[in-house]
Amino acid sequence: MKQLKNKSPSLLADIGGTNARFALFDRTTKTISQQMTLFTGNFPDLASAAKSYLTLVDCELVQDACIAIANPMNGDTLKMTNSQWEFSIEETRKRLGLEKLVMLNDWEAVAMAIPAISQDQLEQIGGGEIVLNAPKGLIGPGTGLGVSSLVLSPSGDWVSIAGEGGHVTLSPSCDREVDILRQIWLKHSHVSAEQVISGKGLENLYIAICQINDTEPQPLKAAEITQRAIAKNDVACEEALDRLCSMLGTIAGNLALMLGAKGGIYIGGGIVSRLGTYFANSSFRSAFEAKGRFENYMRRIPTYVIRAEYPGLIGCAIRLNIKTKNNLNLAPTPVL
Repeated sequence: MKQLKNKSPSLLADIGGTNARFALFDRTTKTISQQMTLFTGNFPDLASAAKSYLTLVDCELVQDACIAIANPMNGDTLKMTNSQWEFSIEETRKRLGLEKLVMLNDWEAVAMAIPAISQDQLEQIGGGEIVLNAPKGLIGPGTGLGVSSLVLSPSGDWVSIAGEGGHVTLSPSCDREVDILRQIWLKHSHVSAEQVISGKGLENLYIAICQINDTEPQPLKAAEITQRAIAKNDVACEEALDRLCSMLGTIAGNLALMLGAKGGIYIGGGIVSRLGTYFANSSFRSAFEAKGRFENYMRRIPTYVIRAEYPGLIGCAIRLNIKTKNNLNLAPTPVL
């Protein structure tokens, strides 16, 4: 891989529907530093957010960048699914004065990070054991629902595969879920996994459950529903959060079966990372294993919550310089 001549740092970014995470990467020291989170809603586009970040960290020059974004890569123009941002990749490169700009799907970046994440940054949920070199699946609910996978190439390198698995059709696994989906079907002709397993999805679940229970839903956001559920002071909120975890288990189990992911299923995203011990005690794992004749097969597949703080940024650094993947250092810069 051609190296840039000077020693200016590289720009890394992991852009979601709500948060834009930025950092600088030093190729020489293999260090990721100056991590900072900005709200996407405060900026009209990617270039504006990146320029603001570089000003805040007092970085005058970057020559290359790797940016992961919650969107499929389809040509030069990107219109984000869960954000108002719409921009040209080439125009962004020019506005930032970059010689090179690499764009990739955000969950493709997270997948690339998995081999570099240490075992103590993974929290195992349930049983199972990794089969060496077997495919790995990744899934994560946040503003949307990210899905990707990681497979070993014949040359022995891990290859990340981006997809749009968050938009697969959601199917119910019990009578109660049938009733819930009937309510959501009244508003959406196609109910994708993301419309239930995400921040907005949690709100959809809460409203549907209130309608079934013949109670008036309150104008609660996902964070408020989560807080009430964990505090156990709102029956509809409690069920909504438990259903999200259960349906995540169902979809994660589908992913494991489709991939033959004996290398494990890895769970990220902003929602699960904030649930603490609640998630381990939820119905996620039982729903994951509930595959009828293949229940024993599922029990052998481990599931992990990713506890590394910046997996998307790690993946971006690996994409810029693949040789650093086993030796990345995260400088302890606080997130602002």
